[in-house]
Amino acid sequence: MTRAAVNKIIPFSAVDGPGNRTAVFLQGCNFDCKFCHNPETIHTCIHCGVCVPYCQPGALTMAEGKVTYNITKCVLCDECFHHCPYGASPRTRQMTAGEVMAEVRKNMPFIRGVTVSGGECTLWRDFLVELLTLAKGEGLHTLLDSNGTYDFSTDRPLMAVTDGIMLDVKAWTGEDHRRVTGADNAMVLRNLRWLAGQGKLPEVRTVVVPGLFDCEQTVRETSILLRELGCLDTRYKIISYRPMGVRQEYKSLEIPTPEFLTCLAHLAQSYGLTDVVII
Repeated sequence: MTRAAVNKIIPFSAVDGPGNRTAVFLQGCNFDCKFCHNPETIHTCIHCGVCVPYCQPGALTMAEGKVTYNITKCVLCDECFHHCPYGASPRTRQMTAGEVMAEVRKNMPFIRGVTVSGGECTLWRDFLVELLTLAKGEGLHTLLDSNGTYDFSTDRPLMAVTDGIMLDVKAWTGEDHRRVTGADNAMVLRNLRWLAGQGKLPEVRTVVVPGLFDCEQTVRETSILLRELGCLDTRYKIISYRPMGVRQEYKSLEIPTPEFLTCLAHLAQSYGLTDVVII
């Protein structure tokens, strides 16, 4: 079985798709979003060992030139991440799909499905096919939370075991998107159109950061496109930027007011979207 670097597994989540779900977060991302609320999932550990002395509970040790992680000793203090010169987290486990599914089974029958997120989960494509195949075999609903850089239209085996993609629309124009993420968004918008046509676009997400990009344009154009694609019942999550958990250099980004978020929600609804959520 293929192994993937698993950052964490949340047994019960009500915000990662419909119903109560187990959420699996994989390590590594090909975006570098300035507002990232999970920056510890972006880079992968290179086993330099700088973090080990800062781990007071002793969850991290060096063995044969590699940082080893003992999850039973970890208190989630994030000192390892804060002291990493490469902005990576050593707090991951190399797990097979079968091992992850064993963790998921502990939560049954109290969950409706499984959502795999990240980082960017599609960087672990073969692992996803194996894990979601096992999940479907257990009768579970399956979702991926993706930044949209993977060409889903070319991967029938993956889409056959994936009930839907929760897609991030970080910014509308290529210029704004590069400013926010360091990458272009042509594939993101292509995926949005294709997934809508396949009936596999249950949710679109935009994090609102006034001043960083044109938030109003992004919400307006995304809503117009969803209307054109006949996706009026696709959930559109308008998410407030929050300084908690982000990297120190980005904590000063502007927090949107509740009034601005409400205006954006009303804007989306004005184009006929029926499931607009502010969080």
